[in-house]
Amino acid sequence: MNNTFYITTPIYYVNSHPHIGHAYTSIATDVLTRFWKLFGADTYFLTGTDEHGQKIVESAAKSGIEPQEFVDQISQEFREMWPHLHIENDQFIRTTDPEHKACVQQILQKIFDQGEIYLKDYQGLYCVGCERFLDEAELEDGDCPDHQIPPESYKEQNYFFRMSSYQDWLVEELKHNESWVYPGRYRNELIQFLKAPLQDLCISRPKNRLDWGIDMPFDDKFVTYVWFDALLNYASALGWPEGEKFHKYWPHVHHIIGKDILKTHGIYWPCMLKAAGLPVFKKLVVHGHWIVGGSKMSKSLGNVVDPLAMKDHLGVDALRYFLLRDMSFGEDSNFTEELAITRYNGDLANNFGNLLNRSISMSRKNFEGCVPPLGEVGDLEKDIRNSFIKGVETCRENILAFQPHRALEHVAWLSSQVNKYIDSCKPWSLAKQPEERERLGTVLYTALDMARILVGLLGPVMPEKMCEARKALGLGAELILFEKLTPGVLVAGAELPEPKPLFQKIQVSFADETPEKAQVPEKTKTKQPEMGKEWLAFDDFQKMELKVGHIRSCRKLENSTRLLCSEVDLGEGHLRLIVSGAAEFYTPEEMTDRRVLVVANLKPIKLRGEISEGMILFSDDNGKLVLIDAPNKVKPGVTVH
Repeated sequence: MNNTFYITTPIYYVNSHPHIGHAYTSIATDVLTRFWKLFGADTYFLTGTDEHGQKIVESAAKSGIEPQEFVDQISQEFREMWPHLHIENDQFIRTTDPEHKACVQQILQKIFDQGEIYLKDYQGLYCVGCERFLDEAELEDGDCPDHQIPPESYKEQNYFFRMSSYQDWLVEELKHNESWVYPGRYRNELIQFLKAPLQDLCISRPKNRLDWGIDMPFDDKFVTYVWFDALLNYASALGWPEGEKFHKYWPHVHHIIGKDILKTHGIYWPCMLKAAGLPVFKKLVVHGHWIVGGSKMSKSLGNVVDPLAMKDHLGVDALRYFLLRDMSFGEDSNFTEELAITRYNGDLANNFGNLLNRSISMSRKNFEGCVPPLGEVGDLEKDIRNSFIKGVETCRENILAFQPHRALEHVAWLSSQVNKYIDSCKPWSLAKQPEERERLGTVLYTALDMARILVGLLGPVMPEKMCEARKALGLGAELILFEKLTPGVLVAGAELPEPKPLFQKIQVSFADETPEKAQVPEKTKTKQPEMGKEWLAFDDFQKMELKVGHIRSCRKLENSTRLLCSEVDLGEGHLRLIVSGAAEFYTPEEMTDRRVLVVANLKPIKLRGEISEGMILFSDDNGKLVLIDAPNKVKPGVTVH
């Protein structure tokens, strides 16, 4: 790990208001920055707004104001939103800043003087939404695939950047630097794109069509193409070419972007940097999209989610947790209020929040409001300590690999292990036996100590809530240093304030809820005569996807005597929540850490407010459900044939 870390979000286009997609990118960047700080790095976090181009002019005209007034208003909305979401950026840049304009013109002049920019007549199909010319091959039924409208035909004179001359260089860079673009499939996507001849890039717009932009320094009849302008913000923000911050941070720059702008950042940007004589970025990190109603969240499609509305309903830190936990970095993910509440209740209220509350409450009750003394450490304590020593390093490795979802998945698993430890040690029973007081202290100290480590790991994700948690553990408001995230550091005898639930469970009922029995195997079935059996065609059987799953945690479903909620690892990079009707036959502890068989392609349904994403298979032994175990040596996600 390098001790200097420069990280950027894309600068957000201000033709409309901020939405949850923008919030996700900024929150993810903020969380990564906070983790790198926790690990001891000198960090710099840049975000901002992109304010030129034709879409801005059109949006301003619809609002009845001038472009500058319009961008001032919308840019301010972005700037003001980030503190509400606990985002702590170091700098907020605007492409209308004078320093940025000067940088763009200086770089354009440099490349022009090198003979790599030329003027020519051009006719092509222009998409206003994309702010660029599209090739015929990019269209779907004559429409822009992103904006679902046909591009307009333009014939005009423009300046072009000789981007095609950098094709061979870029291909070699992508092939030999496997870690340059993450996840790797986006690197492969760029390599695949570059198998076709790379075209020169149109980098101007004539002022008789668009005058809202940065003047071309060598021809005042044109303004700069918005992407050539916007991308340079990452360098201009640091004071290129001689700025102290530029020399310090630029060699360590990491760009966080959505996959819809992969081409501009993975093709245009490195070629621009190469031409300008600047070192290319350290890493391009690409995330997927939030899907709402079956489509990518998009201002142009009108299916955006307001992050402030979700914050008011779920809480800021819980929203941050959900966004980072539920999107496997690089993959698309569904966004629904039901999923957010399910994650909140499962991970935060029932798992971590429950652990913190009961370990503090039992310690206060039995040890005069203080952290208990640690007595003799047994095998159970040694096992859980070892799990946490390894777990902290696993989380660190996941963060450094830009996999925050895996880090949080592991934190949730560690929390469930502590709850399992408490349940197995039964401190409520030990408290009734005076001769077991030393053992009681050891159990409660261990639970509190592990909770302290979890609080430290969750601090970058939920800064405000974890500050409350630190105070509840008697640690004060100060952040826990990374080197302190090791067992045995908690001070016995420290006063524990009376706990208040960090995460109150959200009660919710869904109008379209499926009855509880829908996925619950019946206890008994009347055996039908062989001749009356409905036989299953082999083709139908092949449609069923059976996989080996590893149950990471399990809990009883509230207000149900029959249902269990299991978090199951199917080797997908995230855990699935699966509801089963086995509570009469298995405790949550008996289900946890088992290898099972799962129907993985069953349509998700809602059961008592929980969204079940599959079915765990049981056998029916005269009305008793018996879990069908898979061998422990088989990895999660292996297909069963």
